[in-house]
Amino acid sequence: MEIDVFNGDADGICALVQLRLDRPAQTQLVTGVKRDIELLKRVEVNDGDRVTVLDISLAKNRPYLEQILARGAGVFYVDHHQSGEIPHHPGLQTIIDTDAATCTSLLVNRYLKGKYQAWAVAAAFGDNLHDSALKAASALDLSSDEIEQLKDLGICINYNSYGSSLDDLHFAPDRLYNELCPFASPFDFIRENAGIHQQLLDGYAADMAEAAKISPEFHNEQVAVYILPDASWARRVSGVFGNHLANQKPERAHAVISHNDKGGFLVSVRAPLTNKTGADELCSLFATGGGRKAAAGINHLPQAELGRFIQALAEKYA
Repeated sequence: MEIDVFNGDADGICALVQLRLDRPAQTQLVTGVKRDIELLKRVEVNDGDRVTVLDISLAKNRPYLEQILARGAGVFYVDHHQSGEIPHHPGLQTIIDTDAATCTSLLVNRYLKGKYQAWAVAAAFGDNLHDSALKAASALDLSSDEIEQLKDLGICINYNSYGSSLDDLHFAPDRLYNELCPFASPFDFIRENAGIHQQLLDGYAADMAEAAKISPEFHNEQVAVYILPDASWARRVSGVFGNHLANQKPERAHAVISHNDKGGFLVSVRAPLTNKTGADELCSLFATGGGRKAAAGINHLPQAELGRFIQALAEKYA
């Protein structure tokens, strides 16, 4: 049996689209909302199974990965988040690069030698890696209109992944993957699956219009903190709103805080675009925090720790 385990955001989905276009297979899909990262915990394997893992932190999944390998399954693991020490095992193949300028889809694109590069461009835009996306796009001889289409698509796929549960999303990530994967090019998807594409665009525009009404809870020259209301639209927009703020004020670190279903907060942090470091270190100070250097988060921040978080953010980027 083949099992595909992937983050439900643009990077995880587009990475898997590329791999399955190159090597089609009927697989079991394991995914979830963007912050559902301990996905290997849900994987049951037998000897000889093959598991592909995309865009989830090895550091957060190490014990489950070791169990899968011990049961005789082979694992192909591609990621750009914190990994910690990578296990040495004959059944494990890894492509892991934590450079702030890359993402899992760009790593898969390199592995496939640019075979489906437009999907990697869309994913990089979705991960707010605009310079990397434009660099990858430069090899494709695209018009400015086509680049904007890939940018909008990547952002909207990424936007769809945020929420406390699948009920917050427009489309469950496994369904969205299945809608995308038949198309060798994102442009084919945009043309032939216009209904789903338009629903994502419209949802993104409506939710961002609501977010634009929010004033910062705390801000200075170095950081800004926004607290969104307890509503599905706010949970959906939490990540892409952070990217938008980062692009508006590239010298400032941003935190976007929304409510979760545990009575606390879900936190998205964006390091300054002029200094893409430290977001993972900051969030790792909190029990459910992690991510990558430029963008990280905390799955559950108790309300009592909000003040501590804001102080830690301000100190980190002082």
